[in-house]
Amino acid sequence: MTSQQKLRIAVLFGGRSGEHEVSLNSARSVLSVLDPEKYDTYQVGITHTGQWLSGENVLDRLEQGQTEGLPTVTILPDPSKPGLYAMTEGRLSHITDLDVIFPVLHGTFGEDGTLQGLLELADAAYVGAGVTGSAVGMDKGIFKDVMRANGIPVAESLIVLRSEIEREISSVITKAEAISSYPLFTKPANLGSSVGVTKCSNRSDLQEGLLEAAAYDRRILIERGIKNAREIEVSVLGNDEPVASVPGEVKPSREFYSYQSKYVDGTSGLLIPAPLPPETSELVRQVAVKAYKLIDCAGMARVDFLLEADGEGLYLNEVNTIPGFTQISMYPKLWENTNLPYAKLIDRLVDLGLERKAERDHTERHFRRDA
Repeated sequence: MTSQQKLRIAVLFGGRSGEHEVSLNSARSVLSVLDPEKYDTYQVGITHTGQWLSGENVLDRLEQGQTEGLPTVTILPDPSKPGLYAMTEGRLSHITDLDVIFPVLHGTFGEDGTLQGLLELADAAYVGAGVTGSAVGMDKGIFKDVMRANGIPVAESLIVLRSEIEREISSVITKAEAISSYPLFTKPANLGSSVGVTKCSNRSDLQEGLLEAAAYDRRILIERGIKNAREIEVSVLGNDEPVASVPGEVKPSREFYSYQSKYVDGTSGLLIPAPLPPETSELVRQVAVKAYKLIDCAGMARVDFLLEADGEGLYLNEVNTIPGFTQISMYPKLWENTNLPYAKLIDRLVDLGLERKAERDHTERHFRRDA
């Protein structure tokens, strides 16, 4: 394959998010399997302050905090100026056209529809969900309302604003305690990787959890804790006709699947496939695909469930539209156990991004008055 036949792919990572470091780990794994015979790869690292950087060994230098001298780059929201541009002393210079963009950006400004809006304006092909799927999947409050409206069981919950917590936290606590008895969970509505999540066993915990979650978002989810819940996860892949992997089960090393147990101590166990009765396994896969379609997801998502220990109650927890891609992440591991190896999974995601762009190109952008 000649260089001209290769796909030019930009991998975006880092970002203005509490999940910045997780994104770097995911990007390292993705970059490691992009076949140089198939792809000309461009690394685009986004700093904590939102600066886009490219050049030599961006990922390593972003991890080390040594980004001085790296060129600042951008993607313009202008279809007539496609590709990647460098910005030098206020002037733009074209670096390369791009065939597809692979965002490996977890959380705010990457997984919540904002980046996807820029890429739509640029008329670029990209991997993953569009604006609607990304935004609804990210906001835990709106997502749960959509699930409830469509008869999919979710745990009882309440959304409060940071301004309410700052103004009268005692009133928020009273409303929270009306949801159910303890334990309760507090979560930033628009973040993942368990950043800012607290399991609250009493009123003191709840006050601390509300303040912790409010540091990461203006919208805070308070949710009933499912006691002794099993954590079941399913990977979904596809655009208009998505398919689900075998389910897996997480066995947290701590009280719940926290950031530390996911990424710091790495001691949580993964059971693949999950030890479930065949009918439960099939139900989980069906509900995962239904939820994926309901929010107009595309490309990929990991769908997380909570299963009561007696196996009676199954609750959909969330849909992650840019799931983790680290070596210990459930999304690729589930597909590996569904006969789709990591490298082929990445190839398939690139194909789905191109397919989605081809579908968008069928949309008429001009109203024909004489039609």
